[in-house]
Amino acid sequence: MPLQSAVNVVDCFFYDGIKAIFQIGLAILDATAVELCNSKDDGQALVVLSRFLEHLKNEESPLPPIGNLHSLLNNDQPEVLPVTDIMDLIRDSYEKFGNNSVEQIEHLRCKHRILVLQNHEETTKQNVLRVVSPDVSFIHEHLEELYDMFKREHFISCYWEGKCSLLERHDPSRPYAEQYKIDRWQFTNLFRLCSPWICGTHTEVLAERLFRLLDENLDSLIEFKAFVSCLDVMYYGEMNEKMKLLYKLHIPPALSENDHDCQSPLKGPLLSTNRPLKIVKANGEKKDYQKQLKQMLRDLARDQDKKSEKELPKMTQREFIQFCKTLYSLFHEDPTENDLYQSIATVTTLLLQIGEVGQRSSSSGSTSEEFSSVDQQNDASTSDQDSVFLDAAKSPSNTSPPLCESDWLISFEHILASLLTEQSLVNFFEKPLDIKPKLECVKTNPYGLKINGTVTLPPGLHL
Repeated sequence: MPLQSAVNVVDCFFYDGIKAIFQIGLAILDATAVELCNSKDDGQALVVLSRFLEHLKNEESPLPPIGNLHSLLNNDQPEVLPVTDIMDLIRDSYEKFGNNSVEQIEHLRCKHRILVLQNHEETTKQNVLRVVSPDVSFIHEHLEELYDMFKREHFISCYWEGKCSLLERHDPSRPYAEQYKIDRWQFTNLFRLCSPWICGTHTEVLAERLFRLLDENLDSLIEFKAFVSCLDVMYYGEMNEKMKLLYKLHIPPALSENDHDCQSPLKGPLLSTNRPLKIVKANGEKKDYQKQLKQMLRDLARDQDKKSEKELPKMTQREFIQFCKTLYSLFHEDPTENDLYQSIATVTTLLLQIGEVGQRSSSSGSTSEEFSSVDQQNDASTSDQDSVFLDAAKSPSNTSPPLCESDWLISFEHILASLLTEQSLVNFFEKPLDIKPKLECVKTNPYGLKINGTVTLPPGLHL
């Protein structure tokens, strides 16, 4: 309200204490009750209250009048609103609400505090869902359950761990979708509960990499919008979106130098490109991938300058090995596991040959001779070699020496184009997924994630 009127309210506060502020607040709500009840949302209600307060006047004030903010910001013809004298408002507050004592006010506050807080939390929740829902494909019911899970993990981090201050985890000044945050431990728990990309013992590694990818400001905390956005890609994204996310999880910053899963390099025939790419199917049909390889490289080189979207960094051999490990882990226990292993073995060999072609061409400046040497490798192909290759790729512990990683690079476009040549891989990444069974499972165990019969708790907390 204008300063000329506010000084009278301060006088009442010095005379009657906080009771006077409460009374005048009730009088303002009473004076605007009809318009407030007709408001469609809290934003419209705030406009009603703001206009009323701006049009309070004090006839006895010696200060010059000040124009109200709404009329200054509105370029149109100012709307004529009734003016209320501050003394009339104060008189009404004492006549209508002056009988309430401080004790009665505190009693009513205690009585209704829990309901008020619940309504506030529900309002915050709906505002968050309203902000997030346009960007994801989850239905409203599932999005609500994900929000409740996220907030539950947030409260666990606030009141059980005690590693960070409450303000770091919950900042009311932030936008609704960024108020609640969780750390790496809570994110890993939620990833196990909700993600369709469960990879056995590799799941935790994948969750840690995803957390590093989402933690863009490096505060070791992520908000709800980032969490639900990555889940949306896993469940409803197209194959290229899913592969792009998987690709990002195997290059920096998601893949760090200290990643414990990277300390044991993958060895064996998976890193050998001496084996030709002529695969014999069960029906005796042969598929020759060499022409596809050459045409793929030419098409990618031709389209390279036409790309307007920022390209992803190329993947080194070490990162590609980790990428292959993740794919093998994802396929484990799938009904079409054998077909998927056969397909990924074929694609892996194809990509390794592409990487070697690029590696040698970077030093020689030409690829024509490399294509000729790749073609010559086809003459020694047999179906027995394919089964040996597949078995070795599943359990990569042989002693064949790995290729030199210097200058060995592969792009996201190479990987995506190669995966699209295998229908079983396309079917795996494009099959419809439903998060409802996982959410139903969470309802039966809302406060902990059971692994091997035990409940995972935050570090330092014991039952």
